[in-house]
Amino acid sequence: MIIGRTGEGATKLKADILKKMEKLELPKAEDFKLEIVEVTNPEADAAIVAYMIAEGLEKRMPYRRVIKQVIEKVMQAQGVEGARIVLGGRLGGAEIARTEELKRGSIPLQTFRADIDFKRERANLAYGVIGIKVWIYRGKIFAKK
Repeated sequence: MIIGRTGEGATKLKADILKKMEKLELPKAEDFKLEIVEVTNPEADAAIVAYMIAEGLEKRMPYRRVIKQVIEKVMQAQGVEGARIVLGGRLGGAEIARTEELKRGSIPLQTFRADIDFKRERANLAYGVIGIKVWIYRGKIFAKK
C-alpha cells in the first residue's frame, strides 16, 4: 500500500519525513534510510485491524457490523487462536458513552508466554471520538532449544 507500483510512494514518504524534520529543526541525518517491512498476514496484525475498524466507523457503517466482520476475518487468518475487540465512546451517536466488546477464541492475559499483539486506535466521528482496542492471540512462545 505504501510503496505503490514503481516505488514512488516510498520516495514520497522519505521526502515528507525529511521535510518534517526540517520544519521541526531537527539535525539532518546524512545517511537517512527508510526501511519498509512487508506484512505477510495483515489480518493477524493488531495495528492494521484497528485501522480497518476505525476506517469502517469513519465511513459511518454500523459499529456492530464492522466489529463482527473484522473479527471473523481475523479468526480465519492463519496462526490466530483468539481475538478481542473493545469499542468505547458515543457508540451509534448516543448521548451517553458506553463500551462494546466482542471476543472469539481464547486470549490468555495472565501469562508471559502468550504471543499477544495489542493496539489502540481512535476513530474521529462527527459526534465525538470512539476508542478502539484490539488484542490478537497467536499462540504460546516456547524457548528454542
